[in-house]
Amino acid sequence: MSFSVSDIAEFKWSLGAFVLSMVVAAGLSTFSEDYRHGALQAKQSAQEQLNKARENFATAQNDFENMATYKLEYEALETQKVIGNEQRLDWIEGLEKIRKQGAVLDFKYSVGPQQSYAPNPPLDTGNFALNLSPMTLQIDLLHEEQLDRLFSTMATQMEGWFILDRCSLSAGASATGEATSLKADCAGGWLTMKNRSAP
Repeated sequence: MSFSVSDIAEFKWSLGAFVLSMVVAAGLSTFSEDYRHGALQAKQSAQEQLNKARENFATAQNDFENMATYKLEYEALETQKVIGNEQRLDWIEGLEKIRKQGAVLDFKYSVGPQQSYAPNPPLDTGNFALNLSPMTLQIDLLHEEQLDRLFSTMATQMEGWFILDRCSLSAGASATGEATSLKADCAGGWLTMKNRSAP
């Protein structure tokens, strides 16, 4: 089969349509690839945003649960008067009440001025300042168990946190030289926490 110049004239519209369709097909293919690539990027971005939102939601949920727990602990410490100002008058009244109960033969005490407290090892206290009101005790005992009983009574009957630092025991003697009682020399202090944001 042979073609002449006159035959080309008859095919020119078909040829033009074919070339045009090829150009359109190529353009559509390029557009389709670009669209697919953009859609994949949009999907990936949406997935990252969804993952971030889930992570933020989980964090917020944990914070909410922790806040409920911390709120109860905070309120318990407030009730116990550990959070707030120094409770010197309450401590003195509590010690005098314990003295009348006769947990030990007798005791003397002194509460020093409140000072900043830095625990060892260091502790992250967040927005709270720790303060200690140092206290010394000179206690007359019949036996060592009375010392344990005294500090247990302080823990259960008095509000606040008393931290015992040290105690030393020595035997007391009568005029004849016989051991009649024990003497305890103890030191510690009352710990309070003050919110730095509070007035």
